[in-house]
Amino acid sequence: MNSINRRSALLAGLGAAGAAALAACSSGPSGTPALAAPSGPAVAAAEKRRKSTGRTHRTTLTAAPAMLDLGAGVMAKTWAFSGQAPGKEIRLSIGDTLVAELSNQLPNRTRTSIHWHGIAMRNDMDGVPTVTQQAVRAGANHTYRFITDAPGTYFFHPHVGVQLDRGLYAPLIVEDPREPLSYDDEWVVALDDWVDGVTGTPDQVLTELRQGMGGMDMGGDSSTDSHDMSEMSEMEGMKGMEGMGTENSAQPSAPSSHSMSMGFMLVGANSELLGGDAGDVKYPHHLVNGRVPADPDVYQSKPGRRVRLRIINAGADTAYRVALGGHKLTITHTDGFPIQHQQVDALLIGMGERYDVLVTLDDGVFPLVALAEGKDATGVALIRTASGSTPKPTVRPKELDGRILTASQLRAADDVRLPAKTIDRVHRVELAGRMSKYNWSINGRAFDMDDPAANPLTVEEGQRVQLDFVNTTQMWHPMHLHGHTYQLGNSGPRKDTAIVLPKKKLSVVFDADNPGQWMLHCHNAYHGEVGMMALVAYQS
Repeated sequence: MNSINRRSALLAGLGAAGAAALAACSSGPSGTPALAAPSGPAVAAAEKRRKSTGRTHRTTLTAAPAMLDLGAGVMAKTWAFSGQAPGKEIRLSIGDTLVAELSNQLPNRTRTSIHWHGIAMRNDMDGVPTVTQQAVRAGANHTYRFITDAPGTYFFHPHVGVQLDRGLYAPLIVEDPREPLSYDDEWVVALDDWVDGVTGTPDQVLTELRQGMGGMDMGGDSSTDSHDMSEMSEMEGMKGMEGMGTENSAQPSAPSSHSMSMGFMLVGANSELLGGDAGDVKYPHHLVNGRVPADPDVYQSKPGRRVRLRIINAGADTAYRVALGGHKLTITHTDGFPIQHQQVDALLIGMGERYDVLVTLDDGVFPLVALAEGKDATGVALIRTASGSTPKPTVRPKELDGRILTASQLRAADDVRLPAKTIDRVHRVELAGRMSKYNWSINGRAFDMDDPAANPLTVEEGQRVQLDFVNTTQMWHPMHLHGHTYQLGNSGPRKDTAIVLPKKKLSVVFDADNPGQWMLHCHNAYHGEVGMMALVAYQS
């Protein structure tokens, strides 16, 4: 990040002593057990158990300033990997070793890192400065090396400040040589909400959001705290809720057309699917594969071809409702793991989530539309299988209002469902915060990157762990766990990122089989940056 804050000051001080400082993290704070070090013996032992093909895939990722052409004359001065956003796809097979050298050419002494979102790799390759590594200094290089031991659709991005909301992201696809799905082609679809270099920078957005809503003139003092009214009384209805009472099954509502903008802050963006407030930030553009709707990315194919779409939400503040005009979608995977197939008209995808779908293409030109849920805006791409007129950039196919399933209504495929097992440890993860103060937190504390191991959620290797996400806020939160996948309830899908609706509880379970220190956080980049993070740490 550009701005000087406590985190950047800490990272600047790590210097050559950084490795020793991180190793010292194995000693927990007073009153808590010692924690497994990110490069400790338990991590090394877990790495040895991973099956390797012996093949190595090498790549260099240069993070640097770039001037991007988003289409239709829209130019954006931003940061990107090797001059493009999304960055160049990395594709390899299960069991292959990825060796990725990050070259930091960012300006203003900006430090960075790479987090490999969704990959259960060794802890010291996870890319979280002050937890698993030193931040990579400007002008320096850093090498990531790990085995990819689960097939699926993943992506990578920085884990420093709000760099996620720039152009620093790219797909990572891990193929299964014994792929059970039958299809003809693939199309990777990256969704993104875009502000950088157009109306401002993510750091400017964060600065405004940190001021909260309290000081804004919104037509009367009574409206400035609309997020906070009746908070305690509404939470009374949560008592006794268990399991998967998380995502509603209501049919989609029309996007709000009454949202108000306060600079970068978006007020009044409402969505029935998301249980209320849809997001914080007004974005001038919503992109599909780096292109604006007026000059979209076009996928060329032939009628009758069966295509696998790998859909990634790389955005920072926007959930998307995705549909392909004139077609049904068959959902096959979420966050890399297979589910029992479900046919839908549209799907809802939060930040950090990925969905794979199969579709048999018809004859013509069809819009793939990503409706920014509750924000009255869209991203658009096209599938062309024959000649025909191009749909308007404002197209909204009827499928957007058709059958849509949320993650809580999906079921894991039999071969990846976690076997029944006694729960060994339960952690309550209470999500709190208000727009009026923009003070997002977990369990009453804003996460402190200066002291990341201060209040860990501890686990022991081999345990079955339950996380109870309790959302006390009036906003939804996509909660992401590093280094693991969890299961929603007893038979729900295996995921690493899941939507927790306002005033709801979501219970998930995972097996503690990947030692180290792992972040658990809201994947709204701005919520996470101001404190909605926690550390899930293995006891040594």
